[in-house]
Amino acid sequence: MAEVAPQQLPLALEMRPALARDDFMVAKCNSQAVAWIDQWPNWPAPALCLYGPRGCGKSHLAEVWRARSAALRVVARDLDGINPDDLLGEATGLVIEDADLDVGGGLDETVCFHLYNMLKERGGHLLLTATQPPARWKVALPDLKSRLGAALVCEISPPDDDLMVGLLLKLFADRQIQAGPQTISYILPRIERSFVALSELVAAVDRRALAEKRAVTLPLVRSVMEELQGAHDTDADVKANSSTRHNTRPD
Repeated sequence: MAEVAPQQLPLALEMRPALARDDFMVAKCNSQAVAWIDQWPNWPAPALCLYGPRGCGKSHLAEVWRARSAALRVVARDLDGINPDDLLGEATGLVIEDADLDVGGGLDETVCFHLYNMLKERGGHLLLTATQPPARWKVALPDLKSRLGAALVCEISPPDDDLMVGLLLKLFADRQIQAGPQTISYILPRIERSFVALSELVAAVDRRALAEKRAVTLPLVRSVMEELQGAHDTDADVKANSSTRHNTRPD
């Protein structure tokens, strides 16, 4: 029996792509959001909400703004019961990530309302990120609903072809992988048009290349994409079967 060469164990290292303004790729789908970040502090309202699908670059732009404004950052779920004065201190800027009120229990509306007012009184600003615009959030507190209704709102749309290519090249480059034109051309029409799908694919390709000690080639990428598609199909079948079982009643 032929001896099987041991695979290299991929290390679970965090990839940290640059978060500088110049590293953010500007395209039609995100140009308005970039423009609002560039216009700070000359915003016509105390708050700006950037919304769009997961992984579309909201957090990247929020980090760009934080670096410029010395703002603090908090995830919405961590606001529950927190003292606004303790959180803000002397700060005049705050980022609240994942602010959708109907996801994961939402944020503490009273705390958010007080934070908004404190920042406005200081001449500061609040930046919120979410997957839906504030008008679709389940807001029970009338005063907070009014404040959010006056906020600037900007959507970041799914990427177009040019941005998809640019993102693929950047994601591969962040992992020190050179992807050729044939590889990019193969991926583009076969992958879900989302930032998350691109990130998942590049990470999977990197893991496979490390594990098998192979260069990133078109055959390797094709194999990884087929494997991911098979996994997604299996997950979809499991969910469909589970739904069928739950919705089926005995006669």
